[in-house]
Amino acid sequence: MAFVVSSGALTSLDRAQAPAPYTLQLADGLYAHYDEIWRTQPNVRTVVGFLARNIAQLGINVFRRVSDTDRERLTDHPLAALLANPQPGSKITRYRLIYGWMSDLGIYDSCVLVKVRGAAGGTAGLIRIPASQVEPIGDNWLQAEAYRITGTRGFKDVPADQVVHSFGYHPTDPRVGTSPLETLRRILAEEHAANTYREQLWRNGARTSGYIERPKDAPDWSDVARNRFRAGWRAQYTGTGPETGGTPVLEDGMKYVAAAVSPKDAEYISARKLTREEVAAAYYIPPPMVGILEHATFSNIKEQHQNLYQDTLGPWLKFLKEDIELQLLPDLDTDPDIYCEFNLDEKLSGSFEEQASAASAAVGAPWMTVNEQRARRNLPEIDGGDDLIVPMNVTVGGQASPLDSAPAPKTRPLPGRKARLARVKARAEEATPGLTALLAGFFDRQGRVLTSAVGAATSVAVDAADLFDVDRWNTELAAALLESALEIATAAGRATMAGLGLAEDTYNPGLTEAWLASHAAGVASRINAGTLAQLTVALAAEATAAVVKALFDSFVEHRAEAEATAEITALSGFAAKEAAAQTGKPMNKTWKNRTGDDTRPSHAALDGETVAVGDLFSNGARWPGDSLLPPAERAGCTCDMEIGPA
Repeated sequence: MAFVVSSGALTSLDRAQAPAPYTLQLADGLYAHYDEIWRTQPNVRTVVGFLARNIAQLGINVFRRVSDTDRERLTDHPLAALLANPQPGSKITRYRLIYGWMSDLGIYDSCVLVKVRGAAGGTAGLIRIPASQVEPIGDNWLQAEAYRITGTRGFKDVPADQVVHSFGYHPTDPRVGTSPLETLRRILAEEHAANTYREQLWRNGARTSGYIERPKDAPDWSDVARNRFRAGWRAQYTGTGPETGGTPVLEDGMKYVAAAVSPKDAEYISARKLTREEVAAAYYIPPPMVGILEHATFSNIKEQHQNLYQDTLGPWLKFLKEDIELQLLPDLDTDPDIYCEFNLDEKLSGSFEEQASAASAAVGAPWMTVNEQRARRNLPEIDGGDDLIVPMNVTVGGQASPLDSAPAPKTRPLPGRKARLARVKARAEEATPGLTALLAGFFDRQGRVLTSAVGAATSVAVDAADLFDVDRWNTELAAALLESALEIATAAGRATMAGLGLAEDTYNPGLTEAWLASHAAGVASRINAGTLAQLTVALAAEATAAVVKALFDSFVEHRAEAEATAEITALSGFAAKEAAAQTGKPMNKTWKNRTGDDTRPSHAALDGETVAVGDLFSNGARWPGDSLLPPAERAGCTCDMEIGPA
């Protein structure tokens, strides 16, 4: 390896400059320190606190690398002891240390910890110094030679090797980082201006903002009379006056002219939400993690919690881990095989049920005794409870878990055995309450939005099309329906495979995703089109918020279940047909009418009709509840479809 330059040659190229002060200009002549920004801007505190709390709650373990496949945890190592008790004799816990460490990085992109020497000469403690009181000093512009800590009684210079300094990136000064607050300067200044205006608006009553106009032909107004009127107006109608928000009585033909921006026009809620989104983006945090839930669902919230410690906080954890190993560990141990690691297992592991199932499958047998489980429930031990009970259906080399049932079915039907017809609807119907609740929640949310919009309308004639955001509702409902459709269709497809004597996992749900996405979009569009049509009729009769509320209450009460029933039927039929196609064998499908549930003559006439899987039934449907059917034939359909060999 050839070296073309020395460290000293680089050091002499430039002179170290004083770091920029930790202040932001929020308005003309108004500057705020970073710590004041954190105290007064709720969005900044929310995001920084989110980072600090989630990282501080993680434990830090110390390990020795024994080999590439083995390691030993060191609970009595000096680093473990230091992190567990960072300031002996004080009230600083490991959580408080990491919380402050991460908060400084979030606010300043810099954190300084001074090492406290013990009697034996090693590092015995860490003291966090507020970043605003520390300045890197020395002639070396590439790295700090010392750190100057300034207080109200003077300053103290601390050598660089006695300090743990964590900092990010700065484009021109390699010794310091750049606070995200600098990037958010304009957004924070705008938020400050909006808060100031809102405070002034409410202080002045927020109801009679404007000016008073006197006609040209009004009698002359003396200075005394003008001042008396101004003082009386301010005393009565602004601030905390006795008639704030009341109706003023004017004289001499005066006219009050409103001239303020209303809270609605200012879009305060939207602006504040946008500010939080921008702040979250600057710290690489998904919006749902900090309370912005417009596009959140149970599934993606759960998935984002799983990804939180991998993608959002993972880089921060790596950052802190390497600083500890580089700047702190050498003072306590020079063994190169010693390292530390944040404990993510508890955060990335599944629920107790998922962990128990995985552990049982991994060890091939039960893994807890009766007394161990009783201890978890704070119950006393019982005699014989220390023996590990192994069910008789679990043998070495046999089933992997006592939770397993009998051996999986053969991938082919047994010779000479007639393949059973698969009635898939019963299994998929388990999802009906969940899909009904999903649609009811959607109708309820949609109804509240539209009820509010109609109530706020100033015109007597309200156009439903103007209030109904088709793109928004279609996108939102399609996303929710797709997630549900994947689960329902997969359950039905696997039930079909089992009914045909094949392994359930023979069914490949990945082949259905594109069709289901298109289907969900179509269903969402159809449902919302029906909603808009009924809303138009209702508003034409009487354009009131009460009428809209009553309409959507009926949707929640009745329509949600009817739509869910039809969707379950359609998805079950599609999945059964898809499963038959995936077998690669000739198959037939048979329409089955459930007597007493679906009494339509047209459906009763189809009962028992059998056609090839790829053909249409005599009513033109591919399966019961097919979207190709007219609404009257599709809605509320509870028929089944059976699949069997041709």
